[in-house]
Amino acid sequence: MSRMDYFRQGGTPFDDFLYAVLGHDKAGNSVSVLSALARLGRDPWDEAAELSALSSAAAQTRLEGLMARFSDVPVGARDPRATIPGLVALLPTASNAKPGVGNALPAGLRRPRMGPLIAFAALVYFLVQTFFIGSG
Repeated sequence: MSRMDYFRQGGTPFDDFLYAVLGHDKAGNSVSVLSALARLGRDPWDEAAELSALSSAAAQTRLEGLMARFSDVPVGARDPRATIPGLVALLPTASNAKPGVGNALPAGLRRPRMGPLIAFAALVYFLVQTFFIGSG
């Protein structure tokens, strides 16, 4: 199932975590965990899936490391309810999973394998060679 299929079904198992508000940036805009991770150059859904696979303590440590690098929301403007343990508690686990929504990472969210990329590159190489050698 692709990521877009999850959106059409009403969300992902990570929505509570990803849409939690961290605070407001210097321009006064609300900043969620999703936008913070995106601003750090991380894929929010991949990061949420990886965090949810960790133990609570390991997820807290990893999230603390990520948030320490995030400076768009000044420390004084951060929402006190968005503490690291509170955010980790919003991640899906077997005990707090939403009914009807699987905790397994959907196929569309897995990292792509290199096989199709190599096959595509070989096809392009073959077509370029055919064009240049065959036209001579």
